[in-house]
Amino acid sequence: MYVAAVPNRGSPPAILLRESYREGTRVKSRTLANLTSWPPAKVEALRSLLRGELTPAGPVQTSLEDAFEIIRTRPHGQVAAVLGTLRKLGLEQLIARSRSRERDCVVAMICARILEPCSKLATARSLDAATLQSTLGELLGLEWSDEDDLYEAMDWLLPRQTRIENEFAKRHLSEGTLALYDLTSTYFEGRRCPLAKLGHSRDGKRGELQIVFGLLCDKEGRPIAVEVFEGNTGDPMTVASQVKKVRERFGLERLVIIGDRGMITSARIRLDLRPATGIDWITALRAPAIARLVKDGSLQLSLFDEKDLAEIVSPDFPGERLMACKNPLLAEERGRKRRELLAATERALSKIADSVNRAKRPLRGRTAITLRVGKVLGRFKMQKHFSVRIGKASFRYERRQERIDAEAALDGIYVVRTSVPKEHLSSEAAVRWYKQLAVVERAFRSLKTVDLKVRPIGHHKADRVRAHVFLCMLAYHVEWHMRKALSPMLFDDDDPAGGEARRASVVAPAQRSERAEQKALTKRTDDGAPVHSFQTLLRDLATIAKNQVKPRIKNAPSFDKITSPTPLQSKAFELLAVSHRM
Repeated sequence: MYVAAVPNRGSPPAILLRESYREGTRVKSRTLANLTSWPPAKVEALRSLLRGELTPAGPVQTSLEDAFEIIRTRPHGQVAAVLGTLRKLGLEQLIARSRSRERDCVVAMICARILEPCSKLATARSLDAATLQSTLGELLGLEWSDEDDLYEAMDWLLPRQTRIENEFAKRHLSEGTLALYDLTSTYFEGRRCPLAKLGHSRDGKRGELQIVFGLLCDKEGRPIAVEVFEGNTGDPMTVASQVKKVRERFGLERLVIIGDRGMITSARIRLDLRPATGIDWITALRAPAIARLVKDGSLQLSLFDEKDLAEIVSPDFPGERLMACKNPLLAEERGRKRRELLAATERALSKIADSVNRAKRPLRGRTAITLRVGKVLGRFKMQKHFSVRIGKASFRYERRQERIDAEAALDGIYVVRTSVPKEHLSSEAAVRWYKQLAVVERAFRSLKTVDLKVRPIGHHKADRVRAHVFLCMLAYHVEWHMRKALSPMLFDDDDPAGGEARRASVVAPAQRSERAEQKALTKRTDDGAPVHSFQTLLRDLATIAKNQVKPRIKNAPSFDKITSPTPLQSKAFELLAVSHRM
């Protein structure tokens, strides 16, 4: 830092406190404070301090650091990275063209979801000037906001969801492209929201109220739209709304929807997809349908003696193509799981048999024994593999080996089904795109557990729940772009094509590229820098702070100074193409 006197035409020169900094190879300077109103003696005293010639007590005593004090430090680098990326994507203008307090609150909640996911009350406290955790509230002018401001902003945002999703679709979906769709659920705090219902919990929270939400992504896994359903909604019942969304809102006449076998069922194809001309699908068959193909001879297991993928036809699926695949590693894994479940079921059933046959206080009554047995078979999902005989004072069980062997013969076999003609999509491509649903699963992991923590949901109003889920989707949209840009510095695979080249067949398990394996092994990038996860890199960037500094001179004004980034931090901002100075 230094004191500069800038000529001002016929007026006295302007006295400015400045600092020099470097951007790449260029040296620049910026003004920190205007000292023109200071008495000359005070200006000269500050100039002497900066030279190290004086301290507040008089002549030189110790060091220059005694001449200043840091009044407050606010973590800043991670905010600059997230907020800078959000603005680079044009998301602020997409939410609303004109700046308003509501828009600033929405932007703050999106960024806070990535930086430190927490309740709206905790988010408001992190923005407030008295309790801030970063420069986010300061940069957005929200130092004096509270949770009511955030709730009002959520109510303001929800009517804009349709327009924002339509713009995402315009940017990332085109006629004839592919879209990934999957569904998940998350549990609920409280019992007053009309969306919260008892249903199949994917979080293992049995007996808890939940909601269901479906995520529509482009073929790369970039989130486009999200929709919230009541917690007892079945997966297939959400397909029709997605078709309607694609047609009526996105204005697409041709699209290929990719969904799992539990969602795009034969009934949904017949009732929702076939009537929508131009909407094709890629999904897979369930195990009973595969067994029927084997039984009627449409699928012969000898096909897999020399290859792992074969296209077959069946009169049960007119106008569709079926790609039968066999993965030996998947077969081995399913066999292992079955053996473990059978053994666990037998151990539990053996305990029931001992309870029935013991001499002292034996288990008696057909109803009591049936309840115990049903609980065991339901827990391990092994009902079809055991034959049980229950009497008033007796219980016997045995394995149904013929059923076990029949199921084991189909281990590792799955059948992808699609309506897309072969001239537009090869068999290998159809299988590859079906397996691309894994990127939506990764999105759900990020949304629910790893990064954004959409759960548990504590809002009571249905529209607030919808707005909360939409905010989390917008946060993942920003994070997706950040991860993609930062992948050379992260454990994420930044060379997916290299991994694909290492795979012997599209049916084989996905492989990581050599570059990704090298990063995982050495924990270093090609240039020797440490490899980060997304979360640890944000924590590293948070060490770039905005410090409020004050000279130890009476009535001297304070000024802000941002920590100079390390080479690793500079590279992160370079990859994101944003500046750490905001």
